[in-house]
Amino acid sequence: MGVGIVLLSACGEPGGGAPARDRAPAVAATHGAAAATGDRPAIVFLGTSLTAGYGLDPDSAYPAVVQRLADSAGLDYEVVNAGVSGESSAGALRRVEWVLRGKPAVLVIETGANDGLRGQDPDSIRANIQAMLDRTREKSPGTMIVLASMEAMPNLGADYIRRFRAIYPALANANRVPLLRFILDGVAGVDSLNQDDGIHPNSAGARIVAATVWRGLEPLLERRP
Repeated sequence: MGVGIVLLSACGEPGGGAPARDRAPAVAATHGAAAATGDRPAIVFLGTSLTAGYGLDPDSAYPAVVQRLADSAGLDYEVVNAGVSGESSAGALRRVEWVLRGKPAVLVIETGANDGLRGQDPDSIRANIQAMLDRTREKSPGTMIVLASMEAMPNLGADYIRRFRAIYPALANANRVPLLRFILDGVAGVDSLNQDDGIHPNSAGARIVAATVWRGLEPLLERRP
């Protein structure tokens, strides 16, 4: 199974297919974004099922692993999982102001995969993400924005793949925001690192995802005042 297929199948549909226990982490995470204690600066991960930890216990989702990595590094942040399975970039845009109510120190945006699954116009995806960046800077100017790269399905054709892939570096460059590498790098398509569906990372895969994210995120946190 190709990397793009794995990624874009991974994010599911809201309320579709998964048993209730698999959907629960996403629901709990969404409410958790508003429930950050405020005692420490927050790192909010706004994303799809890849972030929500579809099929995993909440403590095994990659944001929870990032929390442990931050703690081990002596970086005093509270990691908040605001992932929702099946969410499009338009859905993330509708949620972003709510997520920003707590004025997080860092907002990591992982979105667009479900748009690609549905063959949405890359220009529309880019516009939604740009609006998220603009809204974040308007509503919470002190928040550091970090963007995660995504990949598109190979069966959508070379031109679509090229246009989709170009969304993320173009936005990062135009807005001067850090860009994380494709978060499923080294995990997508590896049977031993995914759940029985062959799509969603298992706990071992989630640890690799967390390590990939952390390699890009840790230097930003260390430099942050």
